[in-house]
Amino acid sequence: MYRQGSGSACRSLYGGFVKWVMGKDANGSDSVAVQLADEKHWDDLVIIIAVASSRQKETSSTTGMHESVETSTLLQHRSKEVVPKRVLQMEEAIRNRDFPSFAQLTCADSNQFHAVCLDTYPPIFYMNDTSHRQQVCFRIINYIEKWNRYEGTPQVAYTCDAGPNVVLIARNRKVAALLLQRLLFYFPPHPDTELDSYVQGNKSALQDAGIEAIEDVEALQPPPEIKDSIPSQKYEGDVSYFICTRPGRGPVLLADENLALLLPTTGMLK
Repeated sequence: MYRQGSGSACRSLYGGFVKWVMGKDANGSDSVAVQLADEKHWDDLVIIIAVASSRQKETSSTTGMHESVETSTLLQHRSKEVVPKRVLQMEEAIRNRDFPSFAQLTCADSNQFHAVCLDTYPPIFYMNDTSHRQQVCFRIINYIEKWNRYEGTPQVAYTCDAGPNVVLIARNRKVAALLLQRLLFYFPPHPDTELDSYVQGNKSALQDAGIEAIEDVEALQPPPEIKDSIPSQKYEGDVSYFICTRPGRGPVLLADENLALLLPTTGMLK
């Protein structure tokens, strides 16, 4: 399939791990999505998404990219020198299920993407959009970096998309349980919030973390990497909600067309 929309849409055509091939043709016909490995290849991984703001962002991804291409010298260096090497390194990390390399590459690439946004004129502020409170993204990144350094090897990878949300990838279910505990400790919901609406998706993550009710969140203790070093300040309600998920499969063809969400003739939403 060649790309007709954003890179994210292109990559969503398949499940598991997908590479977006840039291509060279002006019409985009060789800009294709290629599956590197299916969802079963590395099924230890657990993904938790911190949704800091669901409001529409001030700068669209398409507009932001056009402005970056026109004005960012860092983007020119990144596209020529950094990305080609990093893509090969990431493919190898995925192939070998090498989480330390995967995490380092993921975090570094996310940070450099937002550096390009700041290098754009006028600068783009995806991570600290004024619509979300207390710069949630920066705080989560800071906590993850402290935890990874404390453990001596990466436990969690982070990546921030073109918006004020953080995608966190834990190396296995045990780490994911500890990660969710930390997230709920730092960013507890308002007391009147239903836990099922605050932590959405795969409920086994809550079970693994030993969280069954709001009272369990209130009883969480400071994690060891910060207990004796910095104040354990909490930011109640600063995260809109969390989504717990796993690497999944791509779209499937249903035998009953009435159950499908897309029109079979056009591929558009019904």
